[in-house]
Formats: sequence, structure tokens, C-alpha cells
Amino acid sequence: MAAAATMAAAARELLLRAGTSDMEEEEGPLVRTWGSFSPESCPGVFASEGPGLGLGRRVGERLLTVMLPVCFSVSVLGVGSESALESEWPTQGGGPGLQEPLPLGELDISSDEFILDEVDVHIQANLEDELVKEALKTGVDLRHYSKQVELELQQIEQKSIRDYIQESENIASLHNQITACDAVLERMEQMLGAFQSDLSSISSEIRTLQEQSGAMNIRLRNRQAVRGKLGELVDGLIVPSALIMAILEAPVTEPRFLEQLQELDAKAAAVREQEARGTAACADVRGILDRLRVKAVTKIREFILQKIYSFRKPMTNYQIPQTALLKYRFFYQFLLGNERATAKEIRDEYVETLSKIYLSYYRSYLGRLMKVQYEEVAEKDDLMGVEDTAKKGFFSKPSLRSRNTIFTLGTRGSVISPTELEAPILVPHTAQRGEQRYPFEALFRSQHYALLDNSCREYLFICEFFVVSGSAAHDLFHAVMGRTLGMTLKHLESYLTDCYDAIAVFLCIHIVLRFRNIAAKRDVPALDRYWEQVLALLWPRFELILEMNVQSVRSTDPQRLGGLDTRPHYITRRYAEFSSALVSINQTVPNERTMQLLGQLQVEVENFVLRVAAEFSSRKEQLVFLINNYDMMLGVLMERAADDSKEVESFQQLLNARTQEFIEELLSPPFGGLVAFVKEAEALIERGQAERLRGEEARVTQLIRGFGSSWKSSVESLSQDVMRSFTNFRNGTSIIQGALTQLIQLYHRFHRVLSQPQLRGLPARAELINIHHLMVELKKHKPNF
Repeated sequence: MAAAATMAAAARELLLRAGTSDMEEEEGPLVRTWGSFSPESCPGVFASEGPGLGLGRRVGERLLTVMLPVCFSVSVLGVGSESALESEWPTQGGGPGLQEPLPLGELDISSDEFILDEVDVHIQANLEDELVKEALKTGVDLRHYSKQVELELQQIEQKSIRDYIQESENIASLHNQITACDAVLERMEQMLGAFQSDLSSISSEIRTLQEQSGAMNIRLRNRQAVRGKLGELVDGLIVPSALIMAILEAPVTEPRFLEQLQELDAKAAAVREQEARGTAACADVRGILDRLRVKAVTKIREFILQKIYSFRKPMTNYQIPQTALLKYRFFYQFLLGNERATAKEIRDEYVETLSKIYLSYYRSYLGRLMKVQYEEVAEKDDLMGVEDTAKKGFFSKPSLRSRNTIFTLGTRGSVISPTELEAPILVPHTAQRGEQRYPFEALFRSQHYALLDNSCREYLFICEFFVVSGSAAHDLFHAVMGRTLGMTLKHLESYLTDCYDAIAVFLCIHIVLRFRNIAAKRDVPALDRYWEQVLALLWPRFELILEMNVQSVRSTDPQRLGGLDTRPHYITRRYAEFSSALVSINQTVPNERTMQLLGQLQVEVENFVLRVAAEFSSRKEQLVFLINNYDMMLGVLMERAADDSKEVESFQQLLNARTQEFIEELLSPPFGGLVAFVKEAEALIERGQAERLRGEEARVTQLIRGFGSSWKSSVESLSQDVMRSFTNFRNGTSIIQGALTQLIQLYHRFHRVLSQPQLRGLPARAELINIHHLMVELKKHKPNF
């Protein structure tokens, strides 16, 4: 503790002598506090002028660090008198009168024991510093060092005083400048204060003006809204002179009459609306508007009725006045909104007039159209299974010149082609002058195309002119066209009662199906019910005629058909033409019921062919008859029907089966022994009994020599027989080719049998014809067509 006290006293004395003011070269004389002292402020004191002084500087630095808290603590604890401390310790201002108390804060100095303990801790901690330890070890004389430091501090103090005196003028000048700046700033503060008070008053005035402007804007909008509503009301109620003059004097066909009529309608609607709201001003214009409305209704009624009456003139194209009425369709809308009684009168007059015109036109057209039909029509006896001799008699009329046309399609199918379907309608008087005749389906197409075209145009006119749609449009359309459609249905029903032309009825069905699609594309649903009624008449009649033909084939007795031959029968030819016609028509719009009826007819025809074939005595003639009929029916069907149809597939299977059987029957007379031996020998070899062939040498020798001597003549006779038996040369050629192919296969099998060990040594094998030579020779007998 003694050493520490000594060091503290030395450090305190050093600090007191050093002074607290120091002037920096760049900033001028500055007031420095005791805490601003550092070794850098006294470079002379701590300059290293030798080893001893350098060490002394470092020790002095550490002593300052160590002893400053000690000195502070000693002063607090009362080491030395308070007056001595105040006289010796430099003040912050560097002179008397500027002393300030130390900023001790909340330092508690009530306990001496605590402060001493803290001093001991600091002293102990600083004594452990490496530099202090080194100074103590080297034995530096602190008193000498202290005197040296004190001397240097005095020199520095004197230098600082001189610097301060030299800069006194600058300091005074700086003080004067600072005082002037304070006066300027004070005046600026006063000016800014006045400006702030002015701004606050202006802000309040601006807020007042904003409130006044918002109120004025609201009043302006309210007045504009009232003015707009009032203007609309006045404009809607005022009746200008131009409107009055146009309604009273202008013809209805002039554009200005239509324009002013629309204006009158708008004003009448506006007045009605304002009257409903209780506007008293409407009473001022109600009388004028009523008189103008009556005048306009009178002129419009007279104009439309004149157009409707013009339909009644003979030879008038009523489509022209209809088109003219569409230009003035607003007239009826005006009547509908202002005078419903007059609108109903006009509509009723139109319905009455047009319904009579359409009925008269179609009745006349239908009557003249039926006069250009074929004179020869099918009757109830013109069925597929009716014998040719059934109608021959003394009182019977001559047979139909074109009877087969009821079973043959020919060019009749073109009536449902896209080009013919919507072709111009037939003109009866032109056809009569040219002595042209048409089948029923052509007349049906022309009649219903005219009906379709006029009905679509009429329906669209009704919807547009009379402003109707949906069920109302349907009702109005049927009021106009109902009598005409009913007359057409009755005529069709009457005609179908005596119609036995199934192809004509079937074509009419497909015409209706296509016309129904056309009406749907034109967005005219008014004819849907009519199409259904027409189909309800056509389908049952078609099915009845088809069932009658089926029954006629089923009930045909082959023995009553007279002389028979192997050529195709006329009934099968009728069936082939008839079936191919229906199949080709049905491919466009398939119908399952039609295919079922055709299936029944096919079964009956196949049974009929078998019944007729049974009338022949030999199996060969039976097969020739069957093959000729199957081939004829298949050929006709393949011309019109698709290759994968059921009819084509069925007759192809029957033809192949009968052809194979006929080839075997054809090869049996000349080569029957060879066929029998080959079959027996192959059966023995298959069962493992080939040894039994050793007893057949004589039979084999006879077969070899017989085949070698007669095969050419047999093949020639076979070819001629086939060509005589079959009317279709192509079919005959394929049969000959099949027979020759089967003969080559038979002879090849015969060679394989003779190659067995039991017959290999037979001498007659040398007379066998080479298989390749046989093939070359048989090719010469193949006919080329």
C-alpha cells in the first residue's frame, strides 16, 4: 500500500504540473479537460532520446493509466485538502470562474471501505501489466523521472500559452462573427414565425373555399340531373310539327312517314309511362297523340289490306307483295302496340286469304301433276311370285309394257341425289306438251319440294312480320297452311291405297327423310309434324307391299310355272333387282325394319330356288340351275350393294358350295374310277393297311391306261358341257378352271399313291403321264373370255 500511495502522489503531482490546456496546430487554442490528457499531447516528455528515456516514456504511459483512477479515488477520499485540489486541478475553461463540478453521476461515496476495495483491485490489476513489471524490474528512478516529466510539462504549458496569445485576435474575430450570426438567425426566426402564422391563416381560408366549392358542385350536379330529367320529359311530351305533317299528309310508302311513325310510337309509349306516374302535363298532349294515332292506324290498315287483297288476283306471284310487306313490318308492330283490334283484323284477313290461295294452288298443281304420271302402274297382281301366265285370259288387259320396272331401280334412284332432290319443280303443262311421263316418286318429290320451299318462306315471313315465335308461330303457320297440308295428306293416303310399287314408296320415304333434314337446316320446325304424318302413311304401305311379295314367293308352286330350264328364273331375277335396289337406297339412311323384311324375302327366295331345282331329274341339272340363279343374284347385288352386305355374303357362300359340288359331279363320269381308287388308297395308307394295295395291280394298270387314252377327250367334252350349261361365261370359265385344278390335284394324289412300296414295282407306272406335261396340256383347254 505504501508503494501504491507513493506512485499515486507522484502521478498526481505530474498531472497538476502538466496543465490541462493544449492547442492543436490545425484547430487553434482549445480548452482541454483533465480527461483529455494523453502521451501524444506531450511529445517532448515521452520522446525516446535514449534507452533510459524510452523506457521512462513507456513507464510514464502505464503510470498515467494506472494512477489516474488512484488519484481520483484519493481526491474523493480526502487525500489532501479540497481547497488544494481545487487550486491545483485545472478547470475546464482553463481559468478562474469557469470551474464546473465533476460529473460523478450517481456515484455512491458513502462507504470508504467499498472505495478502498475498488482502488486495491485497480492497483493490483495495473501492477500486473507487463510494461509496469518491466519498469519495476529494471529499477527506474521514479522521482527523477517525475522531475523530468514536470519540466517538460512546464515547457509545453508555456508553449501552449504563447500559442493561445498569438491566436487571441482570431478568437476575438470568431467571437464577433458568432455574435453577428446569432443576430441574423434571431431576425430569421422572427420572420419565419410571422410566415408560419400567415400560412396557418391561409390554410384555414383554403379549407373554407374547398367546402364552398364542394357544396356548389353538389348543387350543380343536382340541377343538371333535374334539367336532364325535365328535358327528357319535355322532349317526350312535345309533338313537333314535322311529325304532325308527316302523319297527316305523307304517303305510307315514303321513308319520312315511317320515321315519324316510329317517333309517334315512342311518344305514345312515353306518355303512357308518364301517365302511369301521375304526370299532369300528359293531359295537354293526349288529345293530339290520339288523333295522330287514329290517322296513322287508318292509313296503315288501308295499305296492308290492299297488299293482302293483291294476293287474290289470278296469276299473281304472292311472294312479291310479301317481300314488300317485310319492308314495312314496323306498321304491324305499331298496330300491335296501339290498336290490337286492327292488328287482329289484318292477321285474320291474311290467314283467310293465304290459306285459300295455298289450298287452291296446291289442289290445282297436284291434279295437273298426276296427269303426267306413267300410264302403266303396278297393280295387286304385279308381285314377285306371280306367274307370267296368271293374267293371261280373254278378258284380261295386255300385260304391262314396263312391268319389270317395279322391281328394277334403274335411273329411278337419282331422284334422291343432291342435284335432283332440290332441282326445280316439274311444270305439268310443259311436260304434257312434250308428252313426258314420270314415276310417282318424281311427282312426289316435285310436289313436296314446292310445299317445303313455300312453307319455309311462309313460316319465316310469319315470324318476322307478325312478331311471333315458338308455339304462337306454329299455330299461325298451321292456320295458314293447315288446309293445304291436310289436303296433301288425304291425296297421298288415297293414292297409297292402290299403290303396289314398293320401290316408289321406299324412294318417297327417303325423299321425306331428306326434306326433313333440309327444313331443320333452314330452322323451320313447323313441318315436323307433317313429315311424321307422311312417314306414318308410307312405312305401313311399304311393309305391306313387301310382305305381299314375300307371301307371293312363298306360295308359288314350281309345277305351275310351265316349262323349266337351267337358266336363271325370272322370279330370282326380280328378287335380285328388287333386293339390290332396296339395299342401295337403304345404305344412305339405314333402317333395321327394312333389313328384316329383306331377310324374310331372301329366305323365301332361297327356298323357292330349292323347290324349283327339285323339279329336275338329275343332280347335275339341279346344280346347274342353282349355280346359275345364285350367280345371277350375286352379280346383281354386287353392282349396287356393298361387298360386305349380308345378302352378298350369303349368296357367295351358297354359290361356292354348289360350285364345288358341281365340279365333283362333273369329274365323276370320266374320272370317277380314279377318284374312287385314290380315296380308298389314301384311307388304307392313313390306317396303316397299305399292304392291301398289292392286290390292286390290275385295277391300277387299267386306271393308268384308261386315263392316258381318254383324258384329252374327256377334258374337251367337260369344257363344252360347262359352257353350254351356264349363261354367264365368266362363271363358266371359273368352273372349268376349278375342275381342271381339281383334276391336276387328283392326278398328283394318284402319283403319290403309286409311289408306295407296294405299287412302286408296277410295270404300268412307265405309262404314267408326267404331271408337268399334264399341266401344260390342260392350260390349252382353259377358255379365255
